[in-house]
Amino acid sequence: MKLRYIASFAAGVALMSLSSCSDFLDKVPDTRVELETVEQLRELLNNGYTQYNYSTPCELSTDNVIDNNAPDPNGVRFNLASYSATDEQAFRFEDVDMGMGSDTPSGIWEGCYHAIACANAVLERGLEMNEEGKLSSADMKKLQAVLGEAYLIRAYHHFLLAQVFCMPYRGEELSKSYQGIPYILKPETSVKPHYERGTLAETYELIEKDLQLGLKLVSDDYYEVPKYHFNKAAANAFAARFYVFTRRYKEALQYADAAFNGSDPRTMVSDIWANRGSMYYISDIGRYYTSMKRKNVFMNISTHSTSSRRTHGYRFTTNRDARRSTIQGPGPSWENIRWSNSKTKETFSMHPCFNGLCGTAGQAEYGTYFGGISSEQFEYADKIAGIGYAHVVRMEFWVEETLLCRAEAKLFLGDIDGCLEDLTIWDDARRELGAGESYNFKEMNRALIEKFYATDKGDEKYPQGFGIVKPIRMDEVCPAPGYELTAEKEPYMQCIQHFRRIETIHNGMRFFDIKRLGLEVTHNFGRFNTAYKLGFLDPRYAMQIPSEVISAGMDANARPITEKDESTVEASGTYVLIK
Repeated sequence: MKLRYIASFAAGVALMSLSSCSDFLDKVPDTRVELETVEQLRELLNNGYTQYNYSTPCELSTDNVIDNNAPDPNGVRFNLASYSATDEQAFRFEDVDMGMGSDTPSGIWEGCYHAIACANAVLERGLEMNEEGKLSSADMKKLQAVLGEAYLIRAYHHFLLAQVFCMPYRGEELSKSYQGIPYILKPETSVKPHYERGTLAETYELIEKDLQLGLKLVSDDYYEVPKYHFNKAAANAFAARFYVFTRRYKEALQYADAAFNGSDPRTMVSDIWANRGSMYYISDIGRYYTSMKRKNVFMNISTHSTSSRRTHGYRFTTNRDARRSTIQGPGPSWENIRWSNSKTKETFSMHPCFNGLCGTAGQAEYGTYFGGISSEQFEYADKIAGIGYAHVVRMEFWVEETLLCRAEAKLFLGDIDGCLEDLTIWDDARRELGAGESYNFKEMNRALIEKFYATDKGDEKYPQGFGIVKPIRMDEVCPAPGYELTAEKEPYMQCIQHFRRIETIHNGMRFFDIKRLGLEVTHNFGRFNTAYKLGFLDPRYAMQIPSEVISAGMDANARPITEKDESTVEASGTYVLIK
């Protein structure tokens, strides 16, 4: 049962003194209940996770996606439909205002603030119960765990909002000059309240405060399905990601280790690569990849989403150089493992682990997708009518991503050998293939990484390279004295961002890395190959907040101006010029 906390009642209700009305008026007019028990608080937090998916608009803003309708280097183009007009806007780095569904910025905003509202309702009532002192010792212990989860929910959904709608974190001082997002600390009790956005520095300070409160209280003892909640491992994985994104590497290393809880990550990584031969349908791959039985899963979130459909033969997909720089491209240890397309006769490098787990669209002409992430689970409301709800289960925190956070922390703490060890664990996990399979992998070592990431190798079609090696400007984005990206560290950071790009393909997190690393992205759009560029520290690193929120009075994100509209927009004070 969904529970809604009754925060306030309308005043001035006059009751007639007629006995025939009293019973009727004594009843709550809907299914709301007061939050009176710890168990009710715990149940409310089942709704404390966003049901909307940030993957589509974020992924469309990355270098993981190309426009199939734009000519390739050989002049080949297609005439494919876009899944949605909002996809075209996101791909062109425009403000997305042509839709408000679950796979849009509006959906992200609504879903995150809904989760935050649930957390705030639990925190307000839970803290009251804590002060009343009427609970049994068992309930008090349970309440602390519930409060811990609520703090983590509030922290994480504000963190997501900051990743999508704000500029990247730039350190304590520089972040004071950037817009944050409204950090909501109490249940809403008025109609159309006004919220200030505050600064980015303030947003991150509040996230960290809630994160630390949650880490102290979180427990694994009260969940029916722990991996759909902020359990201890997921909480520590969140902390590791937060401190990597803020370039506080000592803390990042501490919490990454805590997420593994003394276990060797080698024993925790996914085993899907060795078992892929037993899976036939894409949905089977997705169920296996996100299964609660997998040791590598820390926390999943089930979302209402059609994000996976967009990879299956529509206009914007992982194709051409985007495909060759990710799931069908070379890597340091598998560079010389070659494959061929029986239809096009094209030869290419690909990690063998993806053989059998990558779906293709248009016999690979329209693109390729990894079935583990790009998998829809459909819930039928009426099988005869064929209608229902599309779900995509997101792995929100998992071993491999936390392992790469730890590798980055070790790198900037000066432990290059430790960084190499974690990168090797990631690579070795994908070598655990099916029985009888044998490939000529190279040994992961420092010389191999330093050689592979020295240049961006391409092929006859892409002589300038696939885009694997990127100019990384993280020191300019977020200066971190003592943790500079030196020439010695550069190839290892290139390897980390490459492995993270492959690991998070289709789920939208690449957009977060583009921002924090200061990467640039160029999208070629349409039959004339019109170039749309997302430059370094471009104001469009921050997606525009929903138009309906702007209409309600909230300050919009700054936007670049052009000569055509300069005189019009300069006076508004909401635009800045890209230098």
